[in-house]
Amino acid sequence: MEEKNCQHKEKKSDHRLKKNKQFNYIFRKGDRVHTKNFNLYVVKSKYKTYKIGYSISKKEGKANKRNLLRRRLKEVVRLNNLAKDNYNYILQAKNCASNLSYSEIENQLVMLFRKYDTDKKSI
Repeated sequence: MEEKNCQHKEKKSDHRLKKNKQFNYIFRKGDRVHTKNFNLYVVKSKYKTYKIGYSISKKEGKANKRNLLRRRLKEVVRLNNLAKDNYNYILQAKNCASNLSYSEIENQLVMLFRKYDTDKKSI
């Protein structure tokens, strides 16, 4: 029999916050920065990789609208390499965020992560 290559590949879900307890901890202890349509909560992690969770209220609309926004947020974070290792993030959408275009979301998220980096360096 052939021996299969057992190297672990990085899965998409490796960077997800999954447990309610994790979300509550970051909401309580994390540093918060915000823009008009988004809040970012950040806390230092004891693990090497980053983890990120997305919080979108039901006030944003039906499930298809919330899922579209969540997919866009994930893609912007992934393509722009916004999340840094050794940190846990929660990206929370405020009301009317689902009405933004992809480019508007991208601009605000890049600004949001830069804002956190500059605030962190000034401390």
